[in-house]
Amino acid sequence: MAKTVIVGMSGGVDSSAAALLLKKQGYNVIGLFMLNWEETDGRGACNADADFADVQRVCGALKIPYYSVNFSKQYQDRVFSYFLSEYKAGRTPNPDVLCNREIKFGPFREYALSMGADFVATGHYCGIDHSGGRHRLLKAADANKDQTYFLNQVREKQLDKVLFPLADLPKSEVRKLAEENGLVTAEKKDSTGICFIGERNFRKFLQGYMPAKPGKIVTLDGETVGEHIGLMYYTIGQRKGLDLGGKRGEEGRWFTVKKDLENNILYVSHGDEGPLYSRACRVSNLNWIGYMPRSSFECSAKFRYRQPEQGVKVTLENGGALVEFAEPQRAVTEGQYAVFYDETACLGGGVIEEVIF
Repeated sequence: MAKTVIVGMSGGVDSSAAALLLKKQGYNVIGLFMLNWEETDGRGACNADADFADVQRVCGALKIPYYSVNFSKQYQDRVFSYFLSEYKAGRTPNPDVLCNREIKFGPFREYALSMGADFVATGHYCGIDHSGGRHRLLKAADANKDQTYFLNQVREKQLDKVLFPLADLPKSEVRKLAEENGLVTAEKKDSTGICFIGERNFRKFLQGYMPAKPGKIVTLDGETVGEHIGLMYYTIGQRKGLDLGGKRGEEGRWFTVKKDLENNILYVSHGDEGPLYSRACRVSNLNWIGYMPRSSFECSAKFRYRQPEQGVKVTLENGGALVEFAEPQRAVTEGQYAVFYDETACLGGGVIEEVIF
């Protein structure tokens, strides 16, 4: 008797192709659409209705059943509230990382298994190894699309009974596969940014939840050069949107280098990117996936998605870790994640708490 796989379907080409591949492999496939955001006050924008319509069309073409489940309350409680609290603290969170642990591989996975599924699958670009009683998160064959960075906080036990059908496929092959099989999502544009913001202006969205507090823009040598519209709207290393053009001629760019939350000051540098480079960071909320770390070890790491892996030395301390960089790193940002790797797998990661210059 064929094993049953419930596929988390988003209405995009990746999850569509995942369902198609699993059906071709002989599984009994069921599509499950997850609603994480409901527009109750007009301040958010998500294309849930259109996406579910695409799920219906794809499942119809594949001749598989489909269902929908609403986790919007859990998303508000576990992800969105954290998103807001981090911005209020002057940090730059990554809600997609938390969504994977708290929703997709949490309540969603549990719900799918309660429906009688033998496995749960998603369209993530990564691989998995279930051998030896452990669950290792493997890098995708398509390094440009590898999404292990966003899964670094998923608990190892949450990866039990999970399949990633796209592990060995480049994006071009996924689109080709969908097109050859008549799936309406074959040419659908990839979603970008944060779902609950959608195509809306990020600053306008955030203003609906958090009052902006304007303040001074100051250089590192103490010169006031402008006024910011609220520290929450700026990220370390940001070049655009500072409105400082012409302050020191046309040569050289302005960069955000530091945020002083206590005094509501945004610090910038002109031309010189040196202040953006750090030598180490401290991380908390460490999560290890199929890996037992020594008290001190060397590996590689990423501090943002799509960044090439960087050599680091990790030293465990006080429930967190000191991460020392083999080469100085640009714009490492508090609230983001340091994600650790060996040659083939994502070892886990932690939240960047302090940047050391």
